[in-house]
Amino acid sequence: MRELRPVYLPPDPVSRATYQAGEIAQCDLWFSDVAIPVGCGQVRTATALPVMTMVCGYSRWASAMLIPIRSAEDPYAAWWHHLSVPGAVPRVFVWDGEGAVGRWRARMPELTAVCQAFRRTVAAKFVIYKPGDPGAKGLVERFHDYLERAFLPGRVFNSPVDFNTQLGDWLVIANHRQHRVLGCRPADRVEADRAAIMPLPPVAPVTGSRTHARLPRDHYMRLDSNDYSVHPAAVDRRIEVCVQVWCAGRLVADHDRIWAKHQTISDPEHVAAAKAMRRNRFDVATLPTHVEVEQTSLTDYDALIDIDGPVA
Repeated sequence: MRELRPVYLPPDPVSRATYQAGEIAQCDLWFSDVAIPVGCGQVRTATALPVMTMVCGYSRWASAMLIPIRSAEDPYAAWWHHLSVPGAVPRVFVWDGEGAVGRWRARMPELTAVCQAFRRTVAAKFVIYKPGDPGAKGLVERFHDYLERAFLPGRVFNSPVDFNTQLGDWLVIANHRQHRVLGCRPADRVEADRAAIMPLPPVAPVTGSRTHARLPRDHYMRLDSNDYSVHPAAVDRRIEVCVQVWCAGRLVADHDRIWAKHQTISDPEHVAAAKAMRRNRFDVATLPTHVEVEQTSLTDYDALIDIDGPVA
């Protein structure tokens, strides 16, 4: 039967995914199965700590970075970091309908406004696959499995910075290991990938959180459930918040990003400035030590009652 079957059945070859140099990169968010201390006595679990991952199709060069939240601000900042390291942009990016990037609506892919702005800046094509189709981005899915099997076991992380440091060191090793499908190392192909990839845009895209607001009298601004102090000189004025806080072209706050939730972060300089401004505003003038009172002459009283006038 094995010999007769090929005679009567037509050939049925299987397809094999191939990628051209500089053609495509697959992106996704990976939620690592770890609990990481984030400060202030808090620990965040896998569901609250996404890792932005990207794998180039031709070279299989992998990038990854832990980010605080999965909303539009942080994934695009990590995305731009992944592109800045090689200094080039693939021609096509593949996603699976992440909320910060896009979704399928009315049988058509729909990109978010932030994604449209990012796409226009980097001049690349974005492809959004339908939900429930992990095979469409098998490269990055296999990379996630590789992270869980080769990176996480036996590791302990003290902070998000420690996680990214260990992950970065491990990626250097992983990208220089023999790849079974390629028959070589990703590092051996990355130069060809980089040569065919489009260059970085001359102007970097707008990434990260950026909002405009009027600073209230308590001179604190909220970002990702945390309150950050701002110099009180900017009270009641319009400010621009992009992790740093600017007012009329002047930097009025510069804090490190806090990964914990519901905290108040105060700069000692801002606290001291607020105290000085309150003291200057409500300072009451002190009374002199010796009070000088005018002494009235007795002749003034005589003149008032006309003591020298005629007697009735």
